Amino acid sequence: MNCEAIKDQCCCGEESDQQKYIRIAEIIDNYKNREGSLTQVLYISQTIYGYLPLELQIFIAKGMDTPLAEVSGIITFSNFFSTQPRGNHTIKVCMGTACYVRGGKKLVDRLENILSIQVGETSEDRKYSLEVAQCLGACGLAPAMMIDEVLYKQVSPDRLKAILAKY
Repeated sequence: MNCEAIKDQCCCGEESDQQKYIRIAEIIDNYKNREGSLTQVLYISQTIYGYLPLELQIFIAKGMDTPLAEVSGIITFSNFFSTQPRGNHTIKVCMGTACYVRGGKKLVDRLENILSIQVGETSEDRKYSLEVAQCLGACGLAPAMMIDEVLYKQVSPDRLKAILAKY
């Protein structure tokens, strides 16, 4: 769900945090009595809010009548959820065996230098988030990385600036 899809609930194309919390409260009301629905509520909440800060986790835990530890446990277990604001583009560098051996770590090091962030962080301008992945399924064309849903194969550190310039 995004603001475009629900224009009637948005003001000037951008929702306030209060409006987002109201929408999340409605989601909680719709799902709280459904067994096993916490992960779905977290997914929808992250889609609405953009990430899952502690304050929102507490709000969800209270609304779902679930211990905060259970909410936080699901969030920290899954790579999908984020407790920090995310960038407009997510860069995932493969660190599986083939990619690591063929230079995956060098890609991570160079990206950290170029973007001035560490793995798991988001650039100050919120343009990029940097992550590592265990396997992107391109072992024969290692090292590989993805930006959003685009897979880049046989990436060298020298190509990174040109690749990033597309975004």
